Amino acid sequence: MTGKKRAAVDSKSNIIPIHWDATFFFERAVRSLDRYHYDKALKYFRRAVEYEPENPVNHCNMAGILSEMGNYEESNRILKWIVDELDPSMTECYFYMANNYANMENYEAAEGSLVQYLEEDADGHFLDEAEEMMELLHYELERPTRLMSIKSREGVVEHDKARALLEEGKFAEAVRLLEQIIAAQPDFMAARNNLALAFYYMGKFEKAMETIGEALEVEPGNLHALCNLAIFYQHAGENGRLAELLALLRKTEPFHEEHVFKLATTMGILGEHAAAYRQFRRLLKEARLEREPSLYHYAAVAACNSGRYDEAERLWRQALKLDEVSGIPSYYLEQLELVRGSGNNAPISYHYHLPFEEQFKLWEQDGGGLPDHLKRDPLVRSSFFWALRHGDRHTKLQVIQALGMIADGEVKDVLAAFLLEPDEDDELKRMAVFVLRMIGVEDPLEAILEGGRTVIEPHFVPASMPVWEEKWQEIADLALANMNKRYDLVQQYDLMTLWGDFLSRLYPDIPRFTRIESWSAALEYLTAKMHRRAVSYHEVAERYGVSITTVSRNVKRIDEVCGIREKMRTVSSVFAGADTSE
Repeated sequence: MTGKKRAAVDSKSNIIPIHWDATFFFERAVRSLDRYHYDKALKYFRRAVEYEPENPVNHCNMAGILSEMGNYEESNRILKWIVDELDPSMTECYFYMANNYANMENYEAAEGSLVQYLEEDADGHFLDEAEEMMELLHYELERPTRLMSIKSREGVVEHDKARALLEEGKFAEAVRLLEQIIAAQPDFMAARNNLALAFYYMGKFEKAMETIGEALEVEPGNLHALCNLAIFYQHAGENGRLAELLALLRKTEPFHEEHVFKLATTMGILGEHAAAYRQFRRLLKEARLEREPSLYHYAAVAACNSGRYDEAERLWRQALKLDEVSGIPSYYLEQLELVRGSGNNAPISYHYHLPFEEQFKLWEQDGGGLPDHLKRDPLVRSSFFWALRHGDRHTKLQVIQALGMIADGEVKDVLAAFLLEPDEDDELKRMAVFVLRMIGVEDPLEAILEGGRTVIEPHFVPASMPVWEEKWQEIADLALANMNKRYDLVQQYDLMTLWGDFLSRLYPDIPRFTRIESWSAALEYLTAKMHRRAVSYHEVAERYGVSITTVSRNVKRIDEVCGIREKMRTVSSVFAGADTSE
């Protein structure tokens, strides 16, 4: 008896009790789903909801089963109740609702829920699926989806725009947009790095250093920021800090292609050409990477600068096969032969464009101005902006002319800022004003001239004259219109300076100008002579439709007042090849 009782007690103690809770029914529901037993799964999810009515996930699971069973309206009723009453943070419910509405062919409602999901969901777990649904809705509704923003990509779209601006060389616009992104998202490292580069391209070195320092405070090990900092150290001549950072970068072996490219270009700029060559070779061996001529050029430069001349030639010839039009690979192949012949080890630039002086030679030879593809090239533009800040006077003059050929909003901002630089040459600023007027800037311009701040009115008004008559402007405009594309901006500027000087010397006893064409012709003739261009009275008279006698008389009058010929005689070479048809 006792033994039996004891056995009974022992037997009873081996029974495992079942805990009826939400987890139990959830697991049963999932098991039923795996077997496609939707009725059972729905029943189990309902029981899970009974045990944990405040858990939104249970309700969401139940809505999902209803959707699988084709009960879209009931599914949406539950999903709406979740976000309206139970847990508004469950923004994925809007995506589920959009799916249900699409299955019901209620595409307007589907669009409304999808837009709400994209604009409110911060995680973006269903972003790819949502983009696919947008394509479907675009097709069904025959119009684009009414979407204002994507919360999970907040700042990403704007950053893409900023990068595009950088690539177009519109650095000031990029800076404004990047500063807005960083103010909203301080941890956005790519935006911080690009902001530092934008300042650097504009020649604002102190701002670039400050920005990269802030970026490294946020993320000390960021490779892009470290590479940028190394370049900035080199620029500042901080050799000790640069050597320490270079030791770290030499040991770095990035995995992602983007990081490999950044490290390769950085090492090249820093003169670590062997290290740069090794990283560029890694990129060229990567089969997935689209091989552009610029990549072959970068690898060729690294090879050439590290003494691998045969490899450099092979790489530049590869670049030439991909780019036979620009003349860049051909130019550097010629430079390679000079290096081989002379043993000159001066490093070749990694920039994929012709050197600054070489570009100006080509533009002057062609006479067609700056090619469109170079106007959009950010490296060309950044070299212009940099040279405008740090070049010598002659280079700055060339840059101002080149910027006049680009003539976009970015150029206008840069030249307007140049006018306010207190240490810049006044004559260069007047040239910049002329270019701004020629490219359509009609507003008054603030400038620092002769040590003081002044406002330059829209018309060309010499400082010594209180007025500027409309007819005087018409004479200048006609001459400039005829000289356009045949004379560069410096020569056009000199024409305006000559005209202003002539009127200033006569003022207030300025004669009435009855035939404006003859005065315009005289101005062009004298400007051509000032710049040693072969020109005859007959040529300009025919161009303006006036008599040779009238042009000659006006030329002599301007010369009497301004002493142009006397000034020209001080330079004996002026008359070499001069026109003798006078």
